[in-house]
Amino acid sequence: MAEDLKIITTTDKAEQYRSLIPQIAALITGETDQIANLANIAAALKEQFNWFWVGFYLVKQDQLVLGPFQGPVACTRIQKGKGVCGASWAQKETLIVPDVDAFPGHIACASASRSEIVLPLFNGGEVIGVLDVDSEHLAHFDEVDGKYLKEIINLLHG
Repeated sequence: MAEDLKIITTTDKAEQYRSLIPQIAALITGETDQIANLANIAAALKEQFNWFWVGFYLVKQDQLVLGPFQGPVACTRIQKGKGVCGASWAQKETLIVPDVDAFPGHIACASASRSEIVLPLFNGGEVIGVLDVDSEHLAHFDEVDGKYLKEIINLLHG
């Protein structure tokens, strides 16, 4: 596949996801390098939705370590249970945070970030990383984002 995305500009985000998911699937199909796939997923999401920050943290020993991302520089390491990413890892569930300043223990990697969604990446029931998306707007993410972002990360399992 050509490495170009067809970006749609509708205000219906479910429609945007439905347009993007098959493009991401085509982009990563046949590529076995996880880092390459994570990088392209982050870039595709950033390009379609223009979020403040989108990227991955990968579990390495007892920490989340910064992986492929799009956006401003980020925290390099996050402890399990710390911040939204560490909490998602520890709880093994998607966290949607409408106001990061109200989240106990939030790690402010960028002061412009106002809301966040974090989804764990699994391999055999174990969390191997998280997809982290930040917005500069309050209450930017909802269950629609959770549903479709989960579909996208599930593409990594082939």
